[in-house]
Amino acid sequence: MATLLLIDSSVFPEGGSASRSVTSAFRKTWEEQHPDGTVIHRDLGADPVPHLDGVGASAGFADPATHTPEQQAAFALRTRLAEELERADAIVIGAPMYNFTIPSTLKAWLDQAIIMGRTAGENSSLKGKPVTVVASRGGSYAPGTPREPFEYVQNYLEAVLNGAFGLEVDFIVPELTMAPANPAMAELVPLYETSRDRAHEEAAARAKALVERLAA
Repeated sequence: MATLLLIDSSVFPEGGSASRSVTSAFRKTWEEQHPDGTVIHRDLGADPVPHLDGVGASAGFADPATHTPEQQAAFALRTRLAEELERADAIVIGAPMYNFTIPSTLKAWLDQAIIMGRTAGENSSLKGKPVTVVASRGGSYAPGTPREPFEYVQNYLEAVLNGAFGLEVDFIVPELTMAPANPAMAELVPLYETSRDRAHEEAAARAKALVERLAA
């Protein structure tokens, strides 16, 4: 049975979150296509992991046999996050853009989960595993737009997820999500609706394709 790891990081609940709406659509199709599978849902908005501190960081570079009690406690969380990633056959991450970058809760999760010599590095235990990132944003930062230089979500996550973890990264980008709520963006509502609908279609298609791929 295949296992999906779902990471949500929006501060808003599903009804008010563009990224959660798309990750939910992904999960729905995954479960429809793979009813006997497993979904591990880690909601960083509701239950954030602590930021990496010096104790946890030093534990990652020390022989576990030499860990102090404090290092053992800190490294237990890092090990648990690594095991979740390793157990998963596919990963989907909701990564809304906040102030030009990812939520701090997602950054904290990444810092804890990146363990050099295990989940990260040349022989990463995650190498080649598929991850779908839902990179929602209130405006547009697409190539050729005025705000393209401020796109620090996809660029950063491509570097970390592929460069460090060795994951196979695919992005779904719902944009202009602030249009319905911002009168100054009223004329962009049709473009937002098109982007939203396309994101849901891409999520369903991606989930279905991954289930078929893992079943082959």
